[in-house]
Amino acid sequence: MTDDDRELGVELGDLRDSLESQEFPISQDELFDEHGDEEVEMGDETATLEELLEPLNEDEYRSLDELEGAVMNMVGDSAIGRKNYSDRTPPATGEKRQDEGAPDQDGQREQESF
Repeated sequence: MTDDDRELGVELGDLRDSLESQEFPISQDELFDEHGDEEVEMGDETATLEELLEPLNEDEYRSLDELEGAVMNMVGDSAIGRKNYSDRTPPATGEKRQDEGAPDQDGQREQESF
């Protein structure tokens, strides 16, 4: 697997190879006919390309980059790995950070990952 096959916790694998040889623009119907059953791995989960992109109801995709962007926008939280994780710096003295996966702390609502 190359770095191009995996991006932001999403593994396109063989799907990426077949999409690279695809002519664009391509209509959503043609895309689903040709590649809709191919799976995208997202962490511990998988979904077909059609399952991911059908809610967007796009007429067409003009490029591979546009299509990949749509996939990345539609993957769930399972693709991002650990929520609220940062390896940048430890908490400063006296700083309070929300524990990973702890949306029920007093005064806290469930956080969405963006």
